[in-house]
Amino acid sequence: MDKTICTFQKNKFQEIRIGIREFKGNDLIDIRTWTMTQGTEEMVPTAKGISVNIHLLEDLKKALGEVEKILKDNKML
Repeated sequence: MDKTICTFQKNKFQEIRIGIREFKGNDLIDIRTWTMTQGTEEMVPTAKGISVNIHLLEDLKKALGEVEKILKDNKML
């Protein structure tokens, strides 16, 4: 499967894309920075990002929940 689930702006020239990708027979959750190529408006993926095996989704959600809790406890959200 190769599907983009969510896209949001990082800055004027970059965006973050979250999707599900297949790479070498492994299904991955891909969170990556995409950037605009110079002189065009085409977006291309960068090396900045992570790919996590889909079997680690629960661990990823737990970690993000802990990040959210800490940010709220410190009145950063």
